[in-house]
Parts: sequence; structure tokens; C-alpha cells
Amino acid sequence: MAATVSETSKKWSWVNFKQFMKDYGWCYAFIALPFLLFLVFTVYPLITAFIMSFQEYGILESKFIGFENYKYLLENEIFWKSMKNTVIYTVGTVPVNILITFFLALMIFPINKRSQTFFKASFYLPAVTSGITMSLIWLWMFDPTESGLMNIVLGWFGFDQQMWLASSDSALFSIMLMTYIGGHGSGVILYLAAMGGIPKSLYEAADIDAASWWSKLKNITWPLLKPTTLYMLITGVIGSFQVFEATYVMTQGGPNFATTTIAYLIYQHAFQYYQFGLASAEAFILGFVIIIISVLQFKYMSSDVEY
Repeated sequence: MAATVSETSKKWSWVNFKQFMKDYGWCYAFIALPFLLFLVFTVYPLITAFIMSFQEYGILESKFIGFENYKYLLENEIFWKSMKNTVIYTVGTVPVNILITFFLALMIFPINKRSQTFFKASFYLPAVTSGITMSLIWLWMFDPTESGLMNIVLGWFGFDQQMWLASSDSALFSIMLMTYIGGHGSGVILYLAAMGGIPKSLYEAADIDAASWWSKLKNITWPLLKPTTLYMLITGVIGSFQVFEATYVMTQGGPNFATTTIAYLIYQHAFQYYQFGLASAEAFILGFVIIIISVLQFKYMSSDVEY
């Protein structure tokens, strides 16, 4: 009797499987290739890099050294300097850029749609331009001689010329200044889209109560834009912790490691010194830090976000 039940169960399982594949087989066939590419070009390199972080990995040979790469980094002064520079860059750019982007969107939103389209395209143009190209343009603008645009502007107001990228006191701020002036395109579009989704009835009710512009901004606009702000904050922090192109093109981490970020240090160890194990360890430390910060942001800043 038990054997008969078992055979019947297997028969039904096979029939169900055949019916399932008949109904959904094409779905899995279509996702099979992207999933295979994901395994080959994402999962496999990730696992390989993790293993590599525990090795003294060279071009010709490698050997397992345990946690020595991580121990070396935690005791290395340049590593901590690069982490400090990255944190300063992140703290100094992300909140400021969110505020600048918000007020830019706030000024653009009331105008007509055609004008909005013009400003959207204008602000978004740097986002579709190569980061290397933008860095080269800014490299000319920060030229310490009289031909540099920034020094020309300072001269108009009677200020002395500055060694923008050649001084360890101003080099990191100069790279941060780039984002203040030209890094708001995608954020402006996101904020404008979110503002368009706020019900007009809320503003009409506020007008009936004779609410001021500031009161409407504080109690209606800003609270209802918190999901967009949280998204920009999280993606901004992740992007800032991976800043590389500007440092690579404009300063090469100098002067005196003043602009060496963790991403640039990873590049140096991997592709200049061929210390792939050390670079892998740095990459996983960076990934761990980003994950921790992102989780904390979600935990402590999304509780009062209205979805």
C-alpha cells in the first residue's frame, strides 16, 4: 500500500512539473541568459576577489596569508588618511548638494512646462558627459596661473590667485567645489517629479488658512519629499564613497595624500603596484562600510518617511 502511494505521489509530481514547465518554461528560458551573465560577471568575480583578499596575490604566483592584508590596512597610516578624506568629501558634499538641488527644483517648479524642460536639460547635461571630460575642464578652470577661470573670477573681485589643486589645504575642497556647481542634474529631475505628485488641494487648503510660503514649504512640500530626499541621501553617500575620476585626472591623490580617497587607493594598489590581494581587502572594507552606513540610514531616517 505504501509503495502504491509513493508511486502515485511521484506520478503526480512529474505531471505537475511537466505542467509547470509547459506554463512557465519560457519565462525561465528568457531569464536564463541574464542570470548566467550575472553569475559569470558578478558573482564569480565577487567570490574570487573575496578569496584573493586573504592572499598575497601576484601576477605570477600567490599564497594564502590569512588576515594579514586586513591587519596591514588597519595599521596603515595612508589607508586611514584615505578613509578620512573620503568621509570629509562625503559629509561636505552630500548634504550641501541635496539642499542646493532642492532649492533649484523649488525655483524651477513654478515656471511653465517648456521652460522647465529647458532647465532640466541644462542641469542634466553634465550627468551624461564623461566624468573624465568634466574633470579635464575643471582642471583648466583650477589652473593656478592667470589663465585659470577660477583665478580670473577671483581677480575681478580683487582677491589673490589661489593654488587650487597644488595646495594640500585647498585641493580636497576644490574637488568638492566641482559637485557644488555642476552635480545636480538627476536630483533636480527627481525633485521636480516628486513635487508634481503633491496634491494641489493641500496648497489650496493652506492658502485658505493664509499660510505663508515658508509655512507651506515646511509643512507640506518638504515632508512629502522625504522619500525622494532619503533616496538621494543614500545614493549620494554610496557615490561619494566611490569617488575616483576627479582624483585620478586632477590630483593623482596629491599633494601629500590630501586627495587620496579609498577608491583611488584601491586603484593604486591593484593597477600601479599589482598588490591585488591588498586591493581586494580594501574593496571589501569599503563595501562593508557602505553597507553599514546604508543600513543605518534606512533604520534611523526612514521611520518618518511617508511612502
